[in-house]
Amino acid sequence: QVQLVESGGGLVQPGGSLRLSCAASGFALDKSAIGWFRQAPDKEREFVAAISWLRNMTRYADSVKGRFTISRDNAKNTVYLQMNSPKPEDTAIYFCASSTRDRPAIAWMYDAWGQGTQVTVSS
Repeated sequence: QVQLVESGGGLVQPGGSLRLSCAASGFALDKSAIGWFRQAPDKEREFVAAISWLRNMTRYADSVKGRFTISRDNAKNTVYLQMNSPKPEDTAIYFCASSTRDRPAIAWMYDAWGQGTQVTVSS
């Protein structure tokens, strides 16, 4: 059974840092692209970042470029999202998802999703 579980969310101050994890089970993470999306209250789910299964190529939304970093550890079947210098507008539920396509930025191109982890950026 394919399963993705996010962790690492919580309360972080603006300018701080936080690392989210996405642990996969039931499939080989090294054959899937993994994306991070987020959804704030009363807003649509939006793309944050994605990493390919081949050569670890990455892709970022303009809003997080230079502040967030996506990485993967295939040995641990885990993908990370390092959030540096978060802003209040980064507050949202963060989801990870898997895709057989190459780092899509569109939610429907992902096949399996985790339940999400809440990130709140506030002083």
